[in-house]
Amino acid sequence: MNEFEKNVQSKRNDAIDSGIGFGVSFGFFATLFIIATAIKYIGS
Repeated sequence: MNEFEKNVQSKRNDAIDSGIGFGVSFGFFATLFIIATAIKYIGS
């Protein structure tokens, strides 16, 4: 058994962390898309 398995820093579920990371990155790109679409319609 290796040293890292004995001394676990965080016991949280990795699926929750990856879900939050996906949500944040999705929100960021969706915001960029909305801003770009708004600029496109304002400019035309």
